[in-house]
Amino acid sequence: MFEFHADRKRYFDIQVLNAEKYVLPFIMESFLLRPGMRVLEIGCGEGGVLKAFINRGCEAVGVELDAPRVEHAKEFLPDDIAAGHLHFVVKDIYLVDIEKDFNGLFDIILLKDVIEHIHDQARLIGWMKKFLKPGGIIFFGFPPWYMPFGGHQQICKSKLSRLPYIHLLPKSLYRWILKNRKENVEEMMEIRETGISIERFEKICRQEGYRFLGTRHYLLNPIYEWKFGWKPRKQAGLIKAIPFFRNFLTTCVYYIIQPDNKVV
Repeated sequence: MFEFHADRKRYFDIQVLNAEKYVLPFIMESFLLRPGMRVLEIGCGEGGVLKAFINRGCEAVGVELDAPRVEHAKEFLPDDIAAGHLHFVVKDIYLVDIEKDFNGLFDIILLKDVIEHIHDQARLIGWMKKFLKPGGIIFFGFPPWYMPFGGHQQICKSKLSRLPYIHLLPKSLYRWILKNRKENVEEMMEIRETGISIERFEKICRQEGYRFLGTRHYLLNPIYEWKFGWKPRKQAGLIKAIPFFRNFLTTCVYYIIQPDNKVV
């Protein structure tokens, strides 16, 4: 298990830096970010990504199912919460009340390293249109399922955390290995069920009536700058153009989507 996964403050700080250096510039390439805009993050964790938007003058709402992580967020962001720039909703996203919990619509919705953990992804992606103001956008950042650590085995406590592509083994064999190494079998198998490929993600977005405003595939994930000291590297154009194969060599993808009003 990587050290920073256990150090929540360090993880928070990394998320702020990563969002400021890579997520925000990517969004602003195709969307005008202005102070006062409302931002929603689904699966916000400790709120590090949202903090980068608050620093730009945005108003933020974070939805998080894991209550202890929100308690950490309250420790890290007391001034922003007290000033009314940020509030949290501790619920399953499918159980939120749009009017009572959100108190309005949003200019931007963020899902950073989250969609690969969501059940019934098509349902959520389609439903999120109801959260958006006219002209609003949704940002996704996630590791494609077939990439070396697409099974999130880096969170394992044993040496499995260092083994690339092991999550692609046959289901029964993978389960046996996890159990043998005394890992959290239920958690890891759930990730296996919800992992998402580039092709499946793009297909869902099109089927649910969205258009793509921005796309970026990375050979080296921007977060690796803090994990390993490696500079991010965009995926080569030739690899990016080869469906399915690109999943194995792409460690992270960024997307901006927007409801296509022409879709009936």
